[in-house]
Amino acid sequence: MKMVIRTALAGVLLALLGGCAAQTGLSAEQIAMLKEQGFRLTEEGWTLDLSNRVLFANDVGRLSDQTRGTVEKLADSLQLVGLNRVRIEGHTDTNGPADYNQRLSLTRAQSVADVMVAAGMKPGDLIIQGRGEVEPIADNKTREGRAQNRRVSIVVPSQ
Repeated sequence: MKMVIRTALAGVLLALLGGCAAQTGLSAEQIAMLKEQGFRLTEEGWTLDLSNRVLFANDVGRLSDQTRGTVEKLADSLQLVGLNRVRIEGHTDTNGPADYNQRLSLTRAQSVADVMVAAGMKPGDLIIQGRGEVEPIADNKTREGRAQNRRVSIVVPSQ
């Protein structure tokens, strides 16, 4: 009886993983890696907000040596499972003029893309976008919220 229950549970688990993979066009291995790295499934695809890992100081568009290493490891992990096409979206808080923030967000996205290319990803496989201040994930009225909004999102589009 226990063996039948275990077999049934294993079948359900495989069906769930397979359904998730079929839904996104990704393999179970790819999905497992994305989850391990902190990606979450959204309407846009698998998304990772690097606000907790790659924070940008106010008015800064370049990565520090420490955050550069984080992005290199992420690029290596993506390539290891064959996920080479990604969208990189830069974001800002609401400090400063909107047109300046738009340019700064693009600089942030480009700085992450440059590191990913240096790690072996092809420039043609990267879509680089600046989102400016229009998609906050936290309240811009607090210092902590503004820090979270200064981020780059990596999106693996649903295939």
